[in-house]
Amino acid sequence: MNHKTKTEKDFDTVKTFRKIKDKISKEIKGMNFEQLNAYLEGKKLQIQKK
Repeated sequence: MNHKTKTEKDFDTVKTFRKIKDKISKEIKGMNFEQLNAYLEGKKLQIQKK
């Protein structure tokens, strides 16, 4: 018999990425093309500084 045991995860990838996606969706909601480009440029600069 094959019994699957559910183990507790230290990090839930799906949950984490869903949270990030929802945050970004809220931040960019209603932005026009120029605003979205500025948002993305700002995020790109933040990533490069880290």
